[in-house]
Amino acid sequence: DAARAIQELNYVPLYGKPIRVMYSHRDPSVRRSGAGNIFIKNLDLAIDHKALHDTFSTFGNIVSCKLAVDPSGQSKGYGFVQYANEESAQKAIEQLNGMLLNDKQVYVGPFLRRQERDTSANKTIFTNVYVKNLGESTTDDDLMNAFSEYGKITSAVVMKDGDGKSKGFGFVNFENADNAARAVESLNGHKFDDKEWYVGRAQKKSERETELRVRYEQNLKEAADKFQSSNLYVKNLDPTISDEKLKEIFSPFGTVTSCKVMRDPNGISKGSGFVAFSTPEEATEAMTELSGKMIESKPLYVAIAQRKEDRRVRLQAQFSQVRPVAMPPSAGPRMPIFPPGGPGIGQQMFYGQAPPNMIPPQGGYGYQQQLVPGMRPGGGPVPNFFMPMVQQQQQRPGGGRGRPGGMQQSQPQVPMMQHQMHPRGRMYRFPQGRGSGGDVPPYDMGNNNLPLPVGALASNLANASPEQQRTLLGENLYPLVEQLEAESAAKVTGMLL
Repeated sequence: DAARAIQELNYVPLYGKPIRVMYSHRDPSVRRSGAGNIFIKNLDLAIDHKALHDTFSTFGNIVSCKLAVDPSGQSKGYGFVQYANEESAQKAIEQLNGMLLNDKQVYVGPFLRRQERDTSANKTIFTNVYVKNLGESTTDDDLMNAFSEYGKITSAVVMKDGDGKSKGFGFVNFENADNAARAVESLNGHKFDDKEWYVGRAQKKSERETELRVRYEQNLKEAADKFQSSNLYVKNLDPTISDEKLKEIFSPFGTVTSCKVMRDPNGISKGSGFVAFSTPEEATEAMTELSGKMIESKPLYVAIAQRKEDRRVRLQAQFSQVRPVAMPPSAGPRMPIFPPGGPGIGQQMFYGQAPPNMIPPQGGYGYQQQLVPGMRPGGGPVPNFFMPMVQQQQQRPGGGRGRPGGMQQSQPQVPMMQHQMHPRGRMYRFPQGRGSGGDVPPYDMGNNNLPLPVGALASNLANASPEQQRTLLGENLYPLVEQLEAESAAKVTGMLL
């Protein structure tokens, strides 16, 4: 049935366009291999899909046949035919390449992707010559006379706009490639009508765009390498700081060659900018002295400016290094991070690296748990996936209901963490809830119980995202609040945040 549908429905008009029906290939390697695919050009405009298919079907089983058309359905003069095997394609190339179809000599050859065509093309052999910087009065005959002494010319044309005025460039096509090369060598740079002509090999639009893009990127890279160590990126700027004010801040450290505050289309400051110095030494001194300095009640972040692509690569490498790795559970006993309790007990635990659903449900109804910001593993940079949050989680009534003193049924404790955690280094205490029996030992987070120095904290805040800033503030606020109000330290810290 599928074969009959392909045979009867192929190229049937549907909404004014012929449809193509072929077998589906789910394997992308088969579709993109290009095996058995040939390219045909210089076709007569009267040849349609069916005529192209009938012409090439004598050499083998055709998998796909496509004629390139414009939006109006008019043929563009070229098409593609894909055979089931390479032998049929090679036979069609040998038999039909150079043959006349509707009185036009067609080209038939293997299909090449654009990248392969660009690399395989011999740029030293050409017949079409591009000429630019022509005078307004230069005509087709002038081009013909100027180039005819170098060999036989098949065409010469000056490109014109809709009003018939010269665009200042044209094309000359030679019959022989050697003659074209001699014309380029002799006429390039010569003056005609007080204008110096540029004469060179005519390029395809895609080839010219590729060369221009490569040249542009190379110029950008050279400029970036030249000023890489002299250009500074500044952020966390106050909205009131202007270009002049920014230059005034950085001028004491050297000669500022350029200074700009970035703004949105409405002229509002984005809070960042760039400052370029004449030497890398001046830029380094300014970065050392001003990084973290309070300007208009905001700490400055100053660093060497980087291209967006280089910065993205660096950040990806940085976050991949600090991402926590789960450790296999050890055989030894673990201390539970919270004690069991009865009804109405309020427990506080710290939000850190533990995956979700790792806190076992406890007995007793009305049990509340609070997640409080306060942990940062290893004392290193806080990655963007440590999300500070304060929440309450209501648990279901459990086994301790109705028992004397609200004590829950004895059960083994499951540790919250399934991998080792190395906190930053502070001593936190779990406030004892109502109805709980016995004292809860403090949870030792390390030996360093001092908050970050103000300068270091300001610098870290300037270099952090809003989520990371919240975490850093929570880490430094909690020990201070705990000294004043130990019972409600977590709640007060959350309210302050």
